[in-house]
Amino acid sequence: MVFDIEMIKEVYAKMPERIAKARQVAGKPLSLAEKILYSHLWDATPETPYDRGKSYVDFAPDRVAMQDATAQMALLQFMQAGKAKVAVPSTVHCDHLIQARIGAGKDLQESINKNNEVFNFLQSVSNKYGIGFWKPGAGIIHQVVLENYAFPGGMMIGTDSHTVNAGGLGMVAIGVGGADAVDVMAGMPWELKFPKLIGVKLTGRMNGWTSAKDVILKVAGILTVKGGTGAIVEYFGPGAESISCTGKGTICNMGAEIGATTSTFGYDESMARYLRATGRAEVADLANGVKEHLTADPEVYANPEQYFDQVIEINLDELEPHLNGPFSPDIATPISKMGEVAEANGWPLKVEVGLIGSCTNSSYEDISRSASIAKQAADMNIKPKAKFTITPGSEQVRYTIERDGFIKIFDEIGASVFANACGPCIGQWAREGAEKKEKNTIVHSFNRNFAKRADGNPNTHAFVGSPELVTAIAIAGTLGFNPMKDKLVSESGEEVMLAEPTGEELPSKGFDVEDAGYLAPAADGSGVEVVVKDGSERLELLTPFAPWDGENIMGAKLLIKAFGKCTTDHISMAGPWLRYRGHLDNISNNTLTGAINAYNQETNNVKSQIDGTYGEVPAVQRGYKAAGVPTVVVGDSNYGEGSSREHAAMQPRHLGVRVVLVKSFARIHETNLKKQGMLGITFDNEADYDKIQEDDTFNFVDLKDFAPGKQITIELVHKDGSTDTIKTNHTYNAQQIEWFKAGSALNLIKQEQA
Repeated sequence: MVFDIEMIKEVYAKMPERIAKARQVAGKPLSLAEKILYSHLWDATPETPYDRGKSYVDFAPDRVAMQDATAQMALLQFMQAGKAKVAVPSTVHCDHLIQARIGAGKDLQESINKNNEVFNFLQSVSNKYGIGFWKPGAGIIHQVVLENYAFPGGMMIGTDSHTVNAGGLGMVAIGVGGADAVDVMAGMPWELKFPKLIGVKLTGRMNGWTSAKDVILKVAGILTVKGGTGAIVEYFGPGAESISCTGKGTICNMGAEIGATTSTFGYDESMARYLRATGRAEVADLANGVKEHLTADPEVYANPEQYFDQVIEINLDELEPHLNGPFSPDIATPISKMGEVAEANGWPLKVEVGLIGSCTNSSYEDISRSASIAKQAADMNIKPKAKFTITPGSEQVRYTIERDGFIKIFDEIGASVFANACGPCIGQWAREGAEKKEKNTIVHSFNRNFAKRADGNPNTHAFVGSPELVTAIAIAGTLGFNPMKDKLVSESGEEVMLAEPTGEELPSKGFDVEDAGYLAPAADGSGVEVVVKDGSERLELLTPFAPWDGENIMGAKLLIKAFGKCTTDHISMAGPWLRYRGHLDNISNNTLTGAINAYNQETNNVKSQIDGTYGEVPAVQRGYKAAGVPTVVVGDSNYGEGSSREHAAMQPRHLGVRVVLVKSFARIHETNLKKQGMLGITFDNEADYDKIQEDDTFNFVDLKDFAPGKQITIELVHKDGSTDTIKTNHTYNAQQIEWFKAGSALNLIKQEQA
C-alpha cells in the first residue's frame, strides 16, 4: 500500500460537518467543487461565502505530487525552508527526462546514463524528507497518481499543469508552480483565488468511434484556450455516469488546455470499480460511506443555470469524433469535415506519424480500443501508411497490456513502444529529420500541440484526437480519412472498412506488475545525505533573490515586447533544456528565446538600449543585469499559458527582469511570478500595449504606495523625449505584497521559520 489511508479517513471524517457549515454560510445548495473547496479550507468556514473569481482563499491540500523536471527546483527551494520532513504526503515521479528515440528499453537506459545525477539527487532528497519516490520507467506522474493516490473528494496540488487529470477520480487537483508546492510541503496554507464554476451537462451515451477524448475536444472548441481561466469545470448528468473513470481522467486532463483551474466529476460506480481494480477497495468502501458528499447537491444538477457561472450541454448521442489543431488545442474539427478544412487551410494531408498514449490517453481502456483497430489492420493485411508509436502511461499498464497480448498486436503492424514516460508529448522526442524543419502532419492522442511542442519543428502540424482515431488515421496515412465511412485498400488490393473500436474498461484478469517502481522514504531521514555533484552543470543550490528596496522602480528598459501567443514553452522551452531544470543559471540561457519580438517579428533577437545592437534575449538581459539596469517584459493576452513551469518566472527574475506587463495572464504563471518576487501587472486599457515603443524607458512613479486594489502608474519616456502615462492593474493581496517586499515567497517562509 503506497497511499495514506489514515489521511483519507481524516478527510472523510471532517467532510460532513464542514460541508454542512459551508451550505449554511452560502445559503444555497453546493456544487461538488464547492464542497471539496470548503472542506479543505485552512481555517474554519467563513462567516460569508467567498466571492467567486475575486476572493483569495487559503487552503490545506491533502497531498503534493511532483514530476522530475519541476521537482528539482521545488526541492532545491524546500531544502532552504528549514523543515525536517514534508508536512503532507508527497511524491516525486521520474517521467520527464526520458527521451523517446528508439524504444522503451534502450531509451530508458540512455536516460538513466544521462540523468543519473539528477535521479540520485531526487531520490536522496525524497529519502531525507519523507517523500515517496517513483523511479524512471515507473510511469507518467498523472497516470501513476490516478492508479495509486487520487481519491474522491480529495484536494491535491502538483507541479505540473496536468495534475488536473486526478479529477477523473473526483478530486480537486490543481497544477501549481514549485514554490506553491514548497508552501504546502512546509506546512503553510496554499492560496488560490476562489474559482468560478462552469457546469458541463452530458446527456446521452457515447457510441461507435466517439470516446471521452471527443468530449474535451468539443469543450475546447467551445471555450477556447482561455474560456476556462479562473474556473473549475464540473461535469455531470447521465452522460457523465456512462463514462469510465479513466475516460473521466482524459477529459479532466485536457481541462488544462482551456485554462481551467481544474475539472472534476462526481463520485459514481465507475470510480468505485477503478478503485477496486487498482487495489484500493478500502478507499471505495470509505467513499461509499460518504458518497452523498462526493457529488453536488441534487438541486444544483437539476437547475444548473442557477448555480454555475456558465453551463454547457453536450449530447453524447450526437457527438462526433474530433481532431483539434494544428498549433492550438482548441481548433476543433469533426472528423467528417477534416479533409475539406485541411485542404482549405493548406494543411498537409499526408500523415507522417501517429502517436498514442501519454498522460492523457494511456489507460487500459484506451490501449485495448486502439489494439482492436490495429488487429483489424493486421488481420486484413493492411500496412499502416504512417509510422506508429505507443507510449504506455505506467509500468502497471504496460505490463498488463503485454500480458494480454496488445503489444504483440501493435508489433504486427510495425509499431514502436516507447518508455513509460512523457516522451514526445513534452518535446522529449528525438524525431529523425525534425531538424530539417519540413512542413508535415502528425496526429497524436496527447494534450498539447503548440508549434515545436512534440519534435522542435515549427512546421510540424500536430492534431489531437482519441487513441483509436489516431490509430485509424495512422493506418490510412491521410488527415482526411473518416473511418466511419471511408474504405482502406489491403495489400492484396481489396477494399475494406474498419469496424468500430471495442475494448475493456478494466482488464478482466485484473492489473498485474512485477515492479511498479516505487521506493518508500526512510522513516527517519536525518542521517540521509543529499547528493549534489561538485561542479555540476545540472544542479545548483539556490541563492535567495534580493528583497525590494521599497523605492519606485525608475529608469527601467524594455527587454522585449512579445507579440501574440507567448506560452511557458516560449518563455522557457522544454526538450533539450530539461537537462538544466535544476540549474537556474544555465537554464536561464533559454529565457524568452521562443517569444516573437513585436518590432521585427523575429524570435530571440531584441535591441539592447545599452549599445543599440541586437542580440539574443538572454545575452541582452545579462548585459542589463551587469549594468544594474532594471528591465520590463511586455506581453499580449493570456501570457504564460501552457505548462505550470515555474522556471518561466524564475529565469527572468534571476536575470534581473523586475516587471512583466501584459494584457492578461494565465493563472498559474501569474501566481508563479508573484511567488518569485516579480511585479506582474496588466494594462488597465489593453490598447496601451500599442503605446510601448522599442526604446522606451519605464518609470513606476507610485510603486512606493503598492497596496491591494490600488493601480500602479507608469510613465513611458520615448526615445524622442515625449511621454505617455498609463495605468496598470494587479491582483496582489496583502500577503502577496509581502512576498514582493521580501523578494520571494520562499524568503518570507524562511523569515517566518526563523
